[in-house]
Amino acid sequence: MATSATAPSEVATTPTSKRSLLIKISVGLIIVGFIIYVIVDLTTTQHTRRIIADFLDWIGENPAAGVFAFIGVYAMANIFFIPGTILTLGAGFVFANALGLGVGIFLATVAVFFGALLGSCAAFLIGRYLLRDCVSNLTKKYVIFEAIDVAMEDKGLRIIVLLRLSPLVPYNVLNYVCGVTSVSFRDYAIAGMIGIIPGCFLYVLLGSSAGSMVESSSSGDNSTVRIVSIVVGVVFAI
Repeated sequence: MATSATAPSEVATTPTSKRSLLIKISVGLIIVGFIIYVIVDLTTTQHTRRIIADFLDWIGENPAAGVFAFIGVYAMANIFFIPGTILTLGAGFVFANALGLGVGIFLATVAVFFGALLGSCAAFLIGRYLLRDCVSNLTKKYVIFEAIDVAMEDKGLRIIVLLRLSPLVPYNVLNYVCGVTSVSFRDYAIAGMIGIIPGCFLYVLLGSSAGSMVESSSSGDNSTVRIVSIVVGVVFAI
């Protein structure tokens, strides 16, 4: 009797699980396809770079709305592997030119920070719910992956902070890789907030320094303070 009672429920759940799997595969293929397009485009026709340049020009003309638009675009860039460095440098350049060095650096840093945080968290969740089931099988086959997975579960916050601070680790790739590990979303988000601040500020500072350089050359201003800020920004960003 127990067997006959459970059989209908198992049959009923099968189509749902298959539908869920098909949705995951479809969404995953769309995201992967767009990522491949962006990577190929950046090495060939570079339409993506021109779109980014036009977007940054629009921000310069509409700085108030541009802050919120930039956050959204930066978040999407994280998901689709569009280089964030271009946007970060561009934000520093555009906002500093439109609003002045101090206010421009502050707003650009805030916009980049929230855009990077939202985008990295979204990519993490995509990686977790689209890829985690597939990758979990690898932990049973490869001992080294299981060890890494356990380490991320126990000390994920510390490890991700260190990875975020390393310039050698690709930012966008790390978002998805962390999603398929056992690190909790809470630890990942906190580590992201801590780890992205230094690079975010320094690249914005470098971009704003370039803007100050252009402004100084056009106005003939040789302010010592401005020159020092430019030098400091370049040195620290490098």
